[in-house]
Amino acid sequence: MVKKYILQTERLILKPADINDSEFFLKLYNEPLFIKFIGDRNLKTIADAENYITEKFLPQFEKLGFGNYVIIRKSDGEKIGAVGVFVRDGFEIPDIGFSFLEIYHNKGFGFEAANLLKNYVSEKFNLKKLSAITTTDNISSQKLIEKLGLKYLKMVEFPGDEVLLRYYEN
Repeated sequence: MVKKYILQTERLILKPADINDSEFFLKLYNEPLFIKFIGDRNLKTIADAENYITEKFLPQFEKLGFGNYVIIRKSDGEKIGAVGVFVRDGFEIPDIGFSFLEIYHNKGFGFEAANLLKNYVSEKFNLKKLSAITTTDNISSQKLIEKLGLKYLKMVEFPGDEVLLRYYEN
């Protein structure tokens, strides 16, 4: 079993996502902006969220030691978002992604969490090269990706998907 580390900043805790986060992911993945910019993951029940975590998040953690982290605000223990580094079919370079409950947008949490995780995987797993993908109309994510030091390279499609996405690398 791979050891999973909890990461921290002054304001945030990043803990590896697990089955106990099902209710949170059900809420997060059904936020209107999540569905608009990232897509509908078709999570309608706690059981759907549990299956998603079990099938999508946990295997990557077990195989590679990194994956999706729940972002928790230290001041009140509130789960506010998620950030992860993902290995995806059709892409050579792992990508960093993030999402937040809408009430926590534009508070600096995104950069704080994503930068911490980017630095962690770079040092711990020697992942010097990361990518990021986002929709053409998700300006906030584009700005955050660029602030993380990634540069826009080209438009890409996920295998089996017809939506063109902006592709970045550092």
